[in-house]
Amino acid sequence: MIRLENISKQNGHQILFIEASAALQRGEKVGLVGPNGAGKTTLFRMMTGQEAPDEGLVGVDRGITIGYFSQDVGEMAGRSCIAEVMDGAGPVSEVAAELKALETAMADPERADEMEDIIQRYGEVQARFEELDGYALDGRAREVLAGLSFSQEMMEGDVGALSGGWKMRVALARILLMRPDAMLLDEPSNHLDLESLIWLEDFLRGYEGGLLMTSHDREFMNRIVTKIVEIDGGGLTTYSGDYEFYEQQRAQSEKQQQAQFERQQAMLAKEIKFIERFKARASHAAQVQSRVKKLDKIERVEPPKRRQVVQFDFLPAPRSGEDVVSLKGVRKSYGSRSIYEGLDFQVRRKERWAVMGVNGAGKSTLLKLVVGSTTPDGGAVSLGGSVKMGYFAQHAMDLLDGDRTIFQSLEDSFPQAGQGSLRALAGCFGFSGDDVEKKCRVLSGGEKARLVMAKMLYDPPNFLVLDEPTNHLDMATKEMLVTALSQYEGSMLFVSHDRRFLAALSNRVLEVTPEGVQQYGGGYTEYVERTGQEAPGLRS
Repeated sequence: MIRLENISKQNGHQILFIEASAALQRGEKVGLVGPNGAGKTTLFRMMTGQEAPDEGLVGVDRGITIGYFSQDVGEMAGRSCIAEVMDGAGPVSEVAAELKALETAMADPERADEMEDIIQRYGEVQARFEELDGYALDGRAREVLAGLSFSQEMMEGDVGALSGGWKMRVALARILLMRPDAMLLDEPSNHLDLESLIWLEDFLRGYEGGLLMTSHDREFMNRIVTKIVEIDGGGLTTYSGDYEFYEQQRAQSEKQQQAQFERQQAMLAKEIKFIERFKARASHAAQVQSRVKKLDKIERVEPPKRRQVVQFDFLPAPRSGEDVVSLKGVRKSYGSRSIYEGLDFQVRRKERWAVMGVNGAGKSTLLKLVVGSTTPDGGAVSLGGSVKMGYFAQHAMDLLDGDRTIFQSLEDSFPQAGQGSLRALAGCFGFSGDDVEKKCRVLSGGEKARLVMAKMLYDPPNFLVLDEPTNHLDMATKEMLVTALSQYEGSMLFVSHDRRFLAALSNRVLEVTPEGVQQYGGGYTEYVERTGQEAPGLRS
């Protein structure tokens, strides 16, 4: 359906592609991978015709419809979410908008004298709407929005009132409703809770068109794609299989290439040694000349390109008492809505609690009660002896001073620390070289999250409270975080929609439901086995 043939592309001084080729066939589900800045978004833009390659050809089969979801959703306001989503479905959306306007007009007493004309027009428009299967479309749009965790009230509300994350879901719903021949999805799993993520997985598995997507969620990608296209060093390499298989294949080919490189280096060293030893002897002139020619003709094996792997080792945290935090008879309401009524809950030393629950169940509220950023309406929250708490929340990213550089921001937090120590810390979280001179205001969501995390983990707390810590993080940083937290000796209470993070780090699960809380011994994997569901209210 879509072919990239010998494409080359340069952005400023950066070469993204050199004579690279790949293809997306009908019905294929392909994952696009590569380090940040490798050119994934540029590739999508070339496939949709928004950018042209400097050389080579992008071929799209005649009549193919392409739906492209990007992180840049643009302005959305003035329409309901349902109208915005249906607008992606073509002419029927215009008819739906007129139908809604006529319904409003019929209910307006000031337009009573026009009523005959309005009713006549309403009949014509309604007939056209039925002809275009509009009522089924409305139902399908609501189904997609419900799958992405929208309530009926939110569907009817103005899309302009939504946060950036919810607007992303509206933009994604438009593409899903459109059901194009080819879907290009750039990080569709960002901003989704676990329930929406699992629904989207099922939707994409059932989608019959060609799919090319990027995602920082390895579990999500593993369950959907059957092929991987990797961008690396200006080339495109295709691997059959899911993400896990690609990682194994890549590691194996790296190992083989390293062995080839080492064998050739040993052979070259031997030849060069011979040439150096005998080049001055007339008796060996012919042999020396022959070996020099041989070396000139040899095609050099390159060493494998090593991906920069970030690693962070925790300094030992001071030991806390056995009782880390205790909630007794806690009540919390927002207006008439009761979130907790008589909640009893305790975290003990070395326990790692994953908090599960549907949207709005009160997961973030629980974390805020524990850290003291919100107070209970009744009952008590008490921290145990010698507890030193670290709290990661999305709003912490908004508190960074935009005028300070990354390095200055770290210095502000740790004025006693040496420059070398802070540079090493920055490097662990992916800020190397001149990166530390970037102003905080120009940082991406992922970079801000890494900086906030670096600050939190440098002087380690013995109790970590984490609200969606993996949002915005790429796979390499997530892996670093999972590895580092696996070695962490303290206690944890966290909310996450990343199943790898949940399974690797939890040893207890607290499920928050409208009927109350359920506590499970054992981590997320045991919770799934016991309940038969990956997220509250969803059967697996």
